[in-house]
Amino acid sequence: MEAAPRILGLDVGNRRIGVAISDELGLTAQPVLTLMRKDPGSDLRSLMRLVRRYGCQEIVVGNPLRLTGGKSNQTEKTRKFAELLAKKSGLPVHMWDERLTSVEAHRILYEAGRERSEHWKVVDQVAAVLILQDFLDTWKRVRLPHEADTV
Repeated sequence: MEAAPRILGLDVGNRRIGVAISDELGLTAQPVLTLMRKDPGSDLRSLMRLVRRYGCQEIVVGNPLRLTGGKSNQTEKTRKFAELLAKKSGLPVHMWDERLTSVEAHRILYEAGRERSEHWKVVDQVAAVLILQDFLDTWKRVRLPHEADTV
């Protein structure tokens, strides 16, 4: 099987960014790290190092929509950050529905036996994995990410 382009997956929050990467075959999402946010410039430089390190060709950013599907203040903040990332990287950056990924990430961590007080260390990575895995699964089904909102 031919190697697929690597994709970086991000769960962007106000304090942290969870980071995941697709495997070499484009089948699974793997956790990478949790980036503690400093300022947009530092955050972008850190993400660009990861893009170069893994040879990423695309980026998927979780789109924090309301449960109703509507936009929120966080949706707009995340979109602006994604636009800066697209400009800095020159890569396609897809906004991908992330509704309930944090809830699912906490559930996964509980089932793995992690104490709630320890979740903050990895919950954003797990959410990034869930976002990226959903993107990969959809891409495999339809061959093109029709549901992706590219910035």
